[in-house]
Amino acid sequence: MKIYTPSDAARHAGNKYLGVLIAARFARAINELPRERLIQKEQKLTTQALEALCTGELEFKITRRRRSEA
Repeated sequence: MKIYTPSDAARHAGNKYLGVLIAARFARAINELPRERLIQKEQKLTTQALEALCTGELEFKITRRRRSEA
């Protein structure tokens, strides 16, 4: 089993904080899928998400946050 580090995520996302954030959001999205549609691997969801990011399977787009006008 390969171990993915924040440095590996940084190579694909720009910096390690953004890489970990993207992987965490993808892991949450995987978790919300119905159980029959989940990727059946013996890895944790966060490991699956980091693997997808580090291998280039996961594509992402950064959008600016809208400011609420209060």
